[in-house]
Parts: sequence; structure tokens; C-alpha cells
Amino acid sequence: MSSPTHLPTSPRRAICPACLRAQSACICRWIVPLASRVELLVLQHPLEVRNAKNSARLLHLCLAGSRLEVGETFSAQALDGLLHAHGRTPLLLYPDTPGDASLGIAPPPLLPSESLQYPERLRLVVLDATWRKSRKMLYLNPALQRLPRLALQDAPASAYRIRKAHAPHQLSSFEAAVHALAQLEENPIYYRPLLMAFDGFVQQQAACIQQPTRHLNPG
Repeated sequence: MSSPTHLPTSPRRAICPACLRAQSACICRWIVPLASRVELLVLQHPLEVRNAKNSARLLHLCLAGSRLEVGETFSAQALDGLLHAHGRTPLLLYPDTPGDASLGIAPPPLLPSESLQYPERLRLVVLDATWRKSRKMLYLNPALQRLPRLALQDAPASAYRIRKAHAPHQLSSFEAAVHALAQLEENPIYYRPLLMAFDGFVQQQAACIQQPTRHLNPG
């Protein structure tokens, strides 16, 4: 009896340890190191971690001192530590949502106007998720509900053409956070290099999407 034929196994793809993508799709070339006065905390939904279109990790790699934590529900103690570390005032980047009352969510507190005078004392909290998932994260984490919110002013149309949005003003997490930092620090020119890098990232992802899919020959 002849021995069974073993089909060769495909080697595992090399992964970039920084951006966590395959080396062939590495986005580290778009990292633009910047130091922000406002500290950034990104709470990323688990479904976004391996999404090729996701831009939050690139933002985290660009901004010195930023933190990126993955989860849908966080323990009260852990989340409190993330939000209030080093005595900074947390501010949630999230629009006013009239439907909060139906979910039992109280209106968020107002941010004292004097807090905006000292950006270096602020921590911008960004939920990196689809709109539906971000609403769930807000609902499941009461500490987020108690944060004052920041709404973007005069937000431009999104350049995130690789991901579907319901309206032009719905920005990617990268764009929204960058515009929010520029708004809080009153320095949009300083953050322009990040938006230019984001445009390069989008072009790279668009090129990958347009490439024809390879089909393995059946063996």
C-alpha cells in the first residue's frame, strides 16, 4: 500500500509587530510621530482589531503617550484607572444622542469651560467601533456615560472613502480624533501632517481592495 500523500501546508504570513498587519500590507510607512498636549485614549471594539480598514492603531502609533485598549466591556476599576490616570480630565468624543433616555442613560455633564483653557490637563476618549457597537460600549460601561462629551465643530467631509458612511460628516476614528485634538488645542496646522499620512494610508488600502483576488488551484 502506498503511503498517503501529504499536501504542503502554507507558511504563516509574517506579521509586523508594530501595526499587527501582514508584512506585505504593513502601514508603518504612514507613521508620523507627534506629541499632543491633550492625551488620547482609544477604546477599541474587539471586532475592529483585525479589520484591514481600521485606522485607530495607526493613530496610536503616531501620537506619543496615547493608549489603545481593546474591549467591549471594561471592569469599573480598570476603566476608572484609564480615564483618570495622572489626574487628567477625561472627555468623550461623542455627539449628543437624543435616544439616550430610552436606554436609561442620563444626559452627560457639561465640561467646565475653564477646563478647555488647559489642554495638557485633558484626556480625549475615543470609541473605535461602528456606530451600533459604540452605542453598545456606551451602554455597557456606565463610567463612559458620566463623562462630559465633545462634539466636533465644522467637521469636514471624510476622506475615508474605503469604508461606507451614512453621511459625509461621519468620519473615521483617525480623522475624528485628529480634528478633535486640533479643536481642543486650537492648532489645526500642527495636525495637518497626520491627515496627509491618513490620506496615504487610505490610498494604500484602496489599492489593496482593487487588486484582483487570487484563487488557489484545487489540489
